Amino acid sequence: MLTDDLLIGVLEASYKIENELMRQYIMTAERIHNNEELKDRLQNFAQGNAKRTIQLVDELNRMKNQK
Repeated sequence: MLTDDLLIGVLEASYKIENELMRQYIMTAERIHNNEELKDRLQNFAQGNAKRTIQLVDELNRMKNQK
């Protein structure tokens, strides 16, 4: 069984991963000058990561406030 503390740990680890992916997508997109389509896709990936990060933070706050 997954306890609340373990679940919080999993979500915190996911948050860190999402942030790192977002950072990498943004940095890579900024370096691309010869492929606008790829640059746009990477920026879209980063935006998706930003949305998931916000959702993770909201869920973590909700869980921590319930404790």
